[in-house]
Amino acid sequence: MNEILNMSINEMPQTEFDCSCGRHHNFSVHDMEIRKGAIEVLPKMAAPFKDGKILVVFDNNTYKVAGKKAVELLKADGFNVKELLFDTGDDILIPDEKTLGRILQEQDLDVKLMVAVGSGVINDLCKHVSNCLHIPYIIVATAPSMDGYVSMGAALLLDGLKVTTDAKPPLAVGADTTILKDAPMEMIRAGFGDIVGKYSALNDWKLSHLLLKEPFCRQVYDMVKGAVDRVVRLADGLMARREESVEALMESLLLVGVAMSFVGNSHPASGSEHHLSHFFELTGLERNRPYLLHGLDVGYATIITSRLRERVMAGRPLPEEKPPDR
Repeated sequence: MNEILNMSINEMPQTEFDCSCGRHHNFSVHDMEIRKGAIEVLPKMAAPFKDGKILVVFDNNTYKVAGKKAVELLKADGFNVKELLFDTGDDILIPDEKTLGRILQEQDLDVKLMVAVGSGVINDLCKHVSNCLHIPYIIVATAPSMDGYVSMGAALLLDGLKVTTDAKPPLAVGADTTILKDAPMEMIRAGFGDIVGKYSALNDWKLSHLLLKEPFCRQVYDMVKGAVDRVVRLADGLMARREESVEALMESLLLVGVAMSFVGNSHPASGSEHHLSHFFELTGLERNRPYLLHGLDVGYATIITSRLRERVMAGRPLPEEKPPDR
């Protein structure tokens, strides 16, 4: 079991084992490639679907950094490719009903596979449509910005509210570190914020086990904690866009998704810091404030939840409480 948990991220696909925590853990993603030049493996990942059409989805930003290359690789290998470009100009792509409808509209009867080229929003959009239509998808990651690439949910904006729908992970993930290291620095910071948030989430997971008897797996906990510690040690390298640091960040973000699959819930990745970040996001939408990347909200919320825990541990009243009468 320790050998399995010590595997490299590229060895994790289709892993399953009986754990000392008493549960059977499994991870259903078929293939993951996180390395320099990983985009070149896309035709091999898509090979089982060569008899049908492939819908490749990107926006004007992700087309430039990876979408054009992805289409060229697939066409050169003989695939029947249909392209869907979301031209957002200077605006961000919103994962709402209108955008989902556009992807559904482009689903010809002979589409057998989708290739999502992007990060959080495009991944969630294609994941949701994949789940609804039972059409598998591959994600070509363009930024190490969040931990939802291989999670079992899709974060969407429906009826003006942020919701997470149940969905299956992608068939495969390709993450080319030569592309990831050149992602906008705000997206790299967001990925770091999402990873730092695991300190809060893991703490809450232990608390829920101690107080509410929630299932807990020490092996998965240690796996995530080790990955987070590694990213924190390499933080300076992220700011300098060092490829090995960006690769470690992406591996850790994906490993968190593996951990969630192993335990069947979001405890290794999401706790009070995520609840608070969702509050920030929802109130920001209601007040028409600029939309911040999820990981930035998580990183900020982690500072707040950590301070609250320090107050609890010190026996001091929380901010909303009044001090007891003396």
